[in-house]
Amino acid sequence: MAYLTIDAARLAATRAGVRSTRIAEAQFQKAAGAPLTATYDIFLSHSFMDAETIAGVMAILEGEGQRVYVDWIEDPQADRSHVTPSTAKLLRERLRNSRSLIYASSAASTTSKWMPWELGYFDGFRPGYVAILPLVKTAGSSFTGQEYLGLYPYMEHLTIDGRPRLGIMVKANTAQTLEGFTRNGFRGA
Repeated sequence: MAYLTIDAARLAATRAGVRSTRIAEAQFQKAAGAPLTATYDIFLSHSFMDAETIAGVMAILEGEGQRVYVDWIEDPQADRSHVTPSTAKLLRERLRNSRSLIYASSAASTTSKWMPWELGYFDGFRPGYVAILPLVKTAGSSFTGQEYLGLYPYMEHLTIDGRPRLGIMVKANTAQTLEGFTRNGFRGA
């Protein structure tokens, strides 16, 4: 299994010329006026403690032609530090306007207040459109996430149609492209 490494994600952010704080600052004006009806291919569920890595993950996913929702970029005015009804309402709207959810699992995600809630909410109304993105420290590392993450397919580096790409590993020897996943969910859902 070839999971995405934290260093590879950070390198992608550097190559794309972005840093987590620069993205947020550059898009603040746009985001403040972003309509709640905006649609996304991917809702990227993550821990804000991984912001630098997530900036790279976003660049990688956008490089695959996906429109990605990251809360602190699109909605920097939202209060992520507390669970509030207004933030939950905003996130519900953003989740409903997303085709799929990618759960970026890292050491920091285990302490997130929002990630398990986002996962459960999304899976409840759009089953088959959730995948786990393990963020590992080194290439070739194994991944052991929280037990419930085993219910979902994992995203990893795969060879699809003879090309190296990010894809969704549905079950042993069955994979699909990221685009196929965001449009049709995973097979067997």
